Amino acid sequence: MTTMREYRCEICGIVDTRPIHWFVIQCGDSQLTVHRWNSEAANAVGARHYCGEAHAEVYISRWFDSICSPPKPNFNLPSPAK
Repeated sequence: MTTMREYRCEICGIVDTRPIHWFVIQCGDSQLTVHRWNSEAANAVGARHYCGEAHAEVYISRWFDSICSPPKPNFNLPSPAK
């Protein structure tokens, strides 16, 4: 008897047992790798699953914002006195 594995999109929560057009993202503090769907990447420890390009892009954007981006300067603060 074969067991069907379910995969859940990390953004919208949709569940699918045959995620053909999905993407897998593997990431750490300094590296992010995007894979077209394949069972080896999808079943790897720490793999994240996305139901399409748009939701993979959401995660990538969030990853850049939280890991790679320095704080945005606040140009509304008064200039220091000279």
